[in-house]
Amino acid sequence: MLPGILLTGGASRRMGTDKATIEWRGETLASRAARVLGEVCDPVVEAGPGFTTLRTIREQPPGSGPLAALLAGADALDATSVLLLACDMPFVEVPLLGLFVHWPGDESVAAVADGRTQYGCARYGRSWLGAARNARRAGTTSFRAVGDEHIELLPESAWQPVAGRPDALVDIDTPEEWTRTLGS
Repeated sequence: MLPGILLTGGASRRMGTDKATIEWRGETLASRAARVLGEVCDPVVEAGPGFTTLRTIREQPPGSGPLAALLAGADALDATSVLLLACDMPFVEVPLLGLFVHWPGDESVAAVADGRTQYGCARYGRSWLGAARNARRAGTTSFRAVGDEHIELLPESAWQPVAGRPDALVDIDTPEEWTRTLGS
């Protein structure tokens, strides 16, 4: 199986509380994402402060961003390909993750939603991880700065039918988005 990395380490400044600890439908966002990711990946690690029962990995220095967390997780797993899921994407379900896991080839695959690459839920392969490591050594902290050169981008027509909903890749960053999207 493909190894998985759960991202839980963001500062959640715009939310005002740690998104990983928010409860929705009887479980925290971190626990929910860990459960869903664990259904398609093995092993799975948490890149963050330890909000789940998963093995915890921290980027160095802690708080240096999601790109550093992804690379720390991939290094800890000694993996050349991983599936990444950010805990603030509550509508991601097993079928969508399975699409990334089983997409032909072993390189990187990400969805495009509303014209933007969705880096928080994607499969990262050897070429993209190598480019990310080079970019990180050069001081880059952003997924977007690494770019899409080494990643196959899936249009909405490819992933939405599998996901079952057009907003499956929405991420929740503010209390207003929480209320508008989840209703509480």
